[in-house]
Amino acid sequence: MLKHRSITIGRFNGFLSGSSFSDVNLYSALFSKTNSSAVKLTAYTVPDCKRITFQEAISKLSEFKPVKVGDNFGPSWVTVWFNVKIQIPDNWNDDVIYFLWNCNNEGLIWSVDGRPLQGLTGGSGDDSRQEYILTKEDIKNKNVEFYIEGACNGMFGNGDNGLINPPNPDRHFTLSKAEIATPNNEVWDLLYDFQIIASMAKNLPESSARGSQALYTANKIINIFDPRCKESWIRAKEIASEFLKKNVGEAVHNVYAIGNCHIDTAWLWPYDETKRKCARSWASQIRLMEKYPDYVFVASQAQQFEWVRKLYPTLFTEIKEKFEKKQFFPIGNTWVEMDCNIPSGESFMRQFLYGSKFFKEHFNFSSDIFWLPDTFGYSAQLPQIIKIMEMKYFFTQKLSWNNINKFPHTSFYWIGLDGSKVLTHFSPANTYTANATVNDVITCERNNKDTAYSNDSLLVYGVGDGGGGPLMKMIERLQRMNNVDGLPKVILSDPSVFYKHLEENSNDLPKWNGELYFELHRGTYTSQAKNKMYNRLTEYLLHDVEFFNSLSLLLKNTDYPKDEIEELWKDVLLNQFHDVLPGSSIGMVYEDSINIYKNVVEKGNKLRDNALNSILSNSSSASGKKGYIIFNSTQWTRSEIIEVPLNKNKSDIQQLSHDGDKALLYVEDIPGYGFKTITENKLINKELSIEYQEESQVYVMKNSYITVIFDNTGRITRLIDNEINRELICKNTKGNQFKIYDDVPLYWDAWDVEIYHLEKGYDINNGDVKIIENGPLRVALEIKIKISENSNIKQIVYLTPLSKRIDFETEVEWHENHKFLKVEFSVDILSDTATYETAFGIVKRPTHYNTSWDMAKFEVCGHKFADLSEYGYGVSLLNDSKYGYAIHEKTMRLSLLRSPKAPDDNCDMGIHKFKYSLLPHIGDFNEAAVVEEGYKFNVPLISKYIESEEAENLTFQLFKIEKEKNIIIDTIKYAENESVANKVIVLRLYETYGGTTQFKLYCPLPVKKCYLCNGLEDTLYEVEWRNNYCNLTIKPFKIMTLKFFF
Repeated sequence: MLKHRSITIGRFNGFLSGSSFSDVNLYSALFSKTNSSAVKLTAYTVPDCKRITFQEAISKLSEFKPVKVGDNFGPSWVTVWFNVKIQIPDNWNDDVIYFLWNCNNEGLIWSVDGRPLQGLTGGSGDDSRQEYILTKEDIKNKNVEFYIEGACNGMFGNGDNGLINPPNPDRHFTLSKAEIATPNNEVWDLLYDFQIIASMAKNLPESSARGSQALYTANKIINIFDPRCKESWIRAKEIASEFLKKNVGEAVHNVYAIGNCHIDTAWLWPYDETKRKCARSWASQIRLMEKYPDYVFVASQAQQFEWVRKLYPTLFTEIKEKFEKKQFFPIGNTWVEMDCNIPSGESFMRQFLYGSKFFKEHFNFSSDIFWLPDTFGYSAQLPQIIKIMEMKYFFTQKLSWNNINKFPHTSFYWIGLDGSKVLTHFSPANTYTANATVNDVITCERNNKDTAYSNDSLLVYGVGDGGGGPLMKMIERLQRMNNVDGLPKVILSDPSVFYKHLEENSNDLPKWNGELYFELHRGTYTSQAKNKMYNRLTEYLLHDVEFFNSLSLLLKNTDYPKDEIEELWKDVLLNQFHDVLPGSSIGMVYEDSINIYKNVVEKGNKLRDNALNSILSNSSSASGKKGYIIFNSTQWTRSEIIEVPLNKNKSDIQQLSHDGDKALLYVEDIPGYGFKTITENKLINKELSIEYQEESQVYVMKNSYITVIFDNTGRITRLIDNEINRELICKNTKGNQFKIYDDVPLYWDAWDVEIYHLEKGYDINNGDVKIIENGPLRVALEIKIKISENSNIKQIVYLTPLSKRIDFETEVEWHENHKFLKVEFSVDILSDTATYETAFGIVKRPTHYNTSWDMAKFEVCGHKFADLSEYGYGVSLLNDSKYGYAIHEKTMRLSLLRSPKAPDDNCDMGIHKFKYSLLPHIGDFNEAAVVEEGYKFNVPLISKYIESEEAENLTFQLFKIEKEKNIIIDTIKYAENESVANKVIVLRLYETYGGTTQFKLYCPLPVKKCYLCNGLEDTLYEVEWRNNYCNLTIKPFKIMTLKFFF
């Protein structure tokens, strides 16, 4: 061999090429014979882009028409059913015959009796799956028939000239191959051997002796190989085998290889296409398991298993059989692979609860690994939730995408808010769709940042995102790398085996405390605003549905609609998938998700109202007076100004809303998690005023607590705390300042906002203001602002006499292109951290850019509020449907709307309605009970008008915690594992400020037993209950689940 490494490696590439020199290189000898004339095809194109069942398809058999190679099929999203008939030539007496198919799209082979057999992926890429191995029975019979369900989309949808571009609605697919072929097994074996050896030559260091040997051996194989001479194949294979049989030493790095098929539940295709992707992908894996008994595959997302169970029952049976043989493993225990920034804490609990329930019911199995390789950051409460869901380990790789800082660990313990510790591994291959190449295996060792503590890595391989899973060639390569000198040792393994080995054989692993913030895709806190609005709305609607139905059960002995509520929850959880809720899917997905949300709202409102009406039955106002019952589904006693529908008697109305459609009502001391009758319109005698001062051209809103001054464009120029005479708006700045930023990311349009967007923004100053309410209960300004020729803002600002909270009810007509709308408040508060609500807790983040880690958090996720407090004083920014915040130094920003154009070119165009609120407060975040304010802002009181001669005055509170502001009762629901014939209620609470607390929990109803439970609601131990209360101790940021038997 002449010593020129790069030229020799180039020679290797040509020898392996399927396009260049394929008539004379190794590829030319892969098949001994092919035959296209033996394949006869007919096809039926389903009208209106419908996805029909197998039975519906074969009922149309009379409408199937002859088709041939070269024909085109489409347009995008159409389904074409092919009937395939093969007559194997009499002189073909081979043991193995392939059917080769390439329609450049996705397909699923069905048997004539309606069993899904295998998926097909067309195209010329490395992810294609074009071969189907005919069964021995097929070969024996010579006559073969089956169907192919062809989907007119690629693996990654139908992006128009680019992966993430909006779909091309008129894409067509050409049938380029339909034939049978007999493989030369010796050449296929040599192909896989040569791929390993050539890759070792390419990827091992030039100074490596083993790399030099690989270079020499691969070159020698090419010199020997003759595509026309079988003896040369055998000799070349002997040389390859001799090289590969040299074993590794004992101290070598271990790479545990796990087959996986990451199927995005929706992304560049709609939910209905994902259902078919699951069948295509998993049927293909079953076929591989039949061929390779040591092949192990994992799949997550109970929702996808449920789809397969319902739509493809024979395939589901095969999956269960392979599970029993320890080849096909469910993993992750969540309903979907969800977003981990935006969902509420209770949504996280339900993801695990319903996912675990499904796998337990259908597999009698519970995974101990939280498996989430692809989402855009991980909440700091997840370690605790993982542990209370009886799981031990966590896997991802997404933080390898960070675009500012490199995450420092591979294997480590992730520490949650409460101190819970979860053994975590980030695959050092930096992917969950590895091709199972030599480079992937070497990268696992080379990139592992913790080899001082552990000699193990996890390699997750298989075609993914659009489904597919491992290919035959991947398994063949991994088997060859099992024990080869020069490479890490490759072990085909169940991931639990990897984690147990890691746990037992690792020393002093590093730790990471708090959230796993993802330094990319920060725009996903804002994109697809309507979807996020519905997420918040339905989370709290189901919260109310569960509480009021629990209350109705306990007070009126009504039936609890457990199954109906579970189905609604599963719909909400489905839409929390990590490409749907973040806003990074095509427009078709959001048509589906909005319809799903609307169904949840309709059915949820009905279930809630049914419960309220049951509670109201035989209940009315005292002495036959007309009045209201006010329901409160938060834990705090509340006194508020509410809006109620106008009734017939308008004489006692103190104030109408500005549109004249509603009456304003002051309600006082409404008990938490309960209700109270209001039979009189109670007067309020507190300071409240609004006026326009013509001389200075400002509008002044004022109560006894606060004075707010707006200029004539709607911006706050002064904000004064009247109790301590403190100015809160920084000099020469404004509050309620709308600002437009240019928003052009580097690539991932709907996903990303980059830090440089803050360098190019402009204030919106051209507003018109007028007073529209001026009464004893509420004052209001209307502000109209023109953003551009196509976009505008209409806002109503409210102030009541009861608090310092200023509410901004906002409507935006939005038609922009790569612009980002934010609202900003520059407040005179000095703090190097801000506090944000996260799932079941809070997280503090820097307000400065001292380090690159600080700067990377220029845009962050928060739930109902963000707070900026110094000693003794602070300001909170609340919202009812937004998740993006940016607090830098003294400027608080709330992200409102973006306008990306890919993958949905209509993202966020249209009308949006939302609320936010500014809450100045004496005392810091904890002292001001900001968490309470966030709940009250998002969970309004509910009023029901009553009128009856049979009356009794009512007030009731189901659960009560005295005094302690840091204990939050978040959820009251029926127990998961108990019959609805019983009265068993679960209460979930958490500690939110970070302190160990002893407290009393009260309930006025007779409690038979009370138990502490894990997150799955399995009983841990009994809690002593006497005299209508129990004493409890909760540790910082702990989540506590209690089960009550009434």
